Amino acid sequence: MRVAPGARLADVTTFRLGGPCRALVECPDARSLAGAVTALRAAGLPFLLIGGGSNLLVSDEGFAGVVVRLASDAPAFRCDGEEIVAAASAPLDALAAFSVRQALEGLLFASGIPGTVGGAVAGNAGAFGEDVSGRLVSVTVLDPDGQIREEDPSRFRFAYRHSEIPAQGAIVTEVRLRLASAGTGPLAAERDRILALRAAKHPDWRSIPTAGSFFRNVEPTSAAGRRQAAGWFLEQAGVKSMTDGGARVYEKHANIVVKGAPDCTAADVDRLTRRMAAAVKSLFDLTLVPEVRRIGHFPD
Repeated sequence: MRVAPGARLADVTTFRLGGPCRALVECPDARSLAGAVTALRAAGLPFLLIGGGSNLLVSDEGFAGVVVRLASDAPAFRCDGEEIVAAASAPLDALAAFSVRQALEGLLFASGIPGTVGGAVAGNAGAFGEDVSGRLVSVTVLDPDGQIREEDPSRFRFAYRHSEIPAQGAIVTEVRLRLASAGTGPLAAERDRILALRAAKHPDWRSIPTAGSFFRNVEPTSAAGRRQAAGWFLEQAGVKSMTDGGARVYEKHANIVVKGAPDCTAADVDRLTRRMAAAVKSLFDLTLVPEVRRIGHFPD
């Protein structure tokens, strides 16, 4: 565990934006997390939990409180037959790659998605019509009372890009996922195809700072309907040419905003995304819901 007073949150988010926090507590595993959270709760200090920082827009003023970061580059996974047990701090894409090496099918959709396993579970990340919750056998959490419990996923009422994990004050420390045996060759080929598809439409956050898709896909208007891509509505509304300060809409995907200049600010991104949503509202009378969380103070 490492504590960094006054750390800049731009250094721990994929948008590379955001001012300082009171202190950043870096936790690489469940043990250090439990110690940090216990100490903070005993001191009466509220905190913000983050993982890989891939779904956040932090204000230029930063965050006044303590930030606890549960993330590690170490892929902490183990196989148990057709099930994988994964540490919450591990990278999600590394888990997808591990499943391919173990000849297990069911997590290919997660290929190339940034962030941690824990963050993916808490937000029920997904792609191509699949999501993490569909593979969960159990979720181990650190509860507000300080106890670590292995729970049935039904406790957390998973839905599209949602779970009740944050609302319950629980923190994911480990998950167990059930997959299916398959051939390594076909799995590797499909992973390569998905990675190529993502590379063709999405910026690489390592070189082009971004939080990925900014808005959630649009819910169906009836039980028989299907979700519609927010990017389609945004493209029809003509947002691809939009810029604001150093922020711009990514030229290959209307639902992605990137840090387009070194002097780009979180305020630039905030203004741009509000204009994008307003354009869709004006054309379709449809209110887009952000998938990216805003942290800190932004003007209404």
